[in-house]
Amino acid sequence: MNPLSRLYYSFHKMWKSVQLYLILAGPGIVVMVADNDAGGITTYAATGAKYGFNLIWFLLILIPVAYYVQEMTVRLGAVTKRGHAEAIFDAFGAFWGWFSLIDLMIVDWLTLVTEFVGMTAALHIFGVPPWLTIVAVCVLMGIIVLNGRYWTWEKITLLFCALNLIYIPGAFMVNPSVHDILRNGLIPNFPGGFNGMLFFYLMANIGTTIAPWMLFFQQSAVVDKGMLEKDIPWGKFDTFLGSILTVVVAVFIVIVTGTVLHGVDIDSASQAAESLMKTNHWVGAFMAIGLFDAGLLGAICISLASSWAFGEIFGWAHSLNTKIKEAPWFYASYFFTLITAGLVVLIPGAPLVLITLFVQVVAVTLLPSALVFLILLLNDKATMGEYCNTPSQNIIAGVIVVVIVVLSTLYGVSTLFPTMFQ
Repeated sequence: MNPLSRLYYSFHKMWKSVQLYLILAGPGIVVMVADNDAGGITTYAATGAKYGFNLIWFLLILIPVAYYVQEMTVRLGAVTKRGHAEAIFDAFGAFWGWFSLIDLMIVDWLTLVTEFVGMTAALHIFGVPPWLTIVAVCVLMGIIVLNGRYWTWEKITLLFCALNLIYIPGAFMVNPSVHDILRNGLIPNFPGGFNGMLFFYLMANIGTTIAPWMLFFQQSAVVDKGMLEKDIPWGKFDTFLGSILTVVVAVFIVIVTGTVLHGVDIDSASQAAESLMKTNHWVGAFMAIGLFDAGLLGAICISLASSWAFGEIFGWAHSLNTKIKEAPWFYASYFFTLITAGLVVLIPGAPLVLITLFVQVVAVTLLPSALVFLILLLNDKATMGEYCNTPSQNIIAGVIVVVIVVLSTLYGVSTLFPTMFQ
């Protein structure tokens, strides 16, 4: 075979691989990018405003952390053909199954409220009233899920994932100092020393990168998509690519606020967008558009995570490949969760800030137990076979759990004894 023929066949083989990936791509990228939801955007914006570029190194560490956690759901879903809620019920019994499900329902619903808070605040910057935003979002999400095909839903969602990259050009528009980013952002450091505020921000960034709903969502998505064991390598690659994208977006948000708003107290991403508009209208507009998109992505995925989990436990039809008449309870739970969460935002005087803080507390409390369940499921050799966790994977996952527990404990101690770490 001459060199030209070898080049042709190599290119042909590569193109076939790309085509195969495009068919299988979706769950990993969607779950990771959607994790940059309204709360996540606020956390990154506040991190940049508070610490400048100094915690970029910590965000980069979260790439492998997010990957190692989420790739386990790919293997578990492809091998067992069961969602995460169903897997916990079958393996650990009704008590722990209901414990996980009830916690998931509470956190998901409250998180949905925060997504609507972010979306209404983002569009309010452009003069859109909150009630109109909520109605439009509910109608749009209804259209997306009622098409009757998982594949269509996924591809539409991927378009919104692409819009999440809008923060990248915004970062270039503020002309950040590359020298400062490399010097202050890539060298590990703890600005201000160990204190309660630093622990809070570290935990908040972990919580926006790894959340309990992500475990339930991705495993159910793998099952609904119909991925098989032979598709696991592609699913893992999809997850790895998604983990890179989510952290890259986070870093660029930190760069934007770290450059323009360093030293300014930021309570929300919408406040950051309004502040940015005073110095650069387009950068502020990009921040607002990105916030709306982030809230929409989060709402799309979180509402489905809850509906999938309900369907798995109660034995309802629970696939996006079914019509309303074939899965009425699946879609009823979806719209009930969505609409009630949206209505909370319209309640005059609703404690939206308190709800947001409560979501963070509950999510951090639930995460270690959710990870422990996941690790135990992946060590069931009778079920997982050759896809069971290796010793090195168990060590990595165990370290992640320990670090989260330690940070949570240190934050609690620093809150009770503020002078201990000063």
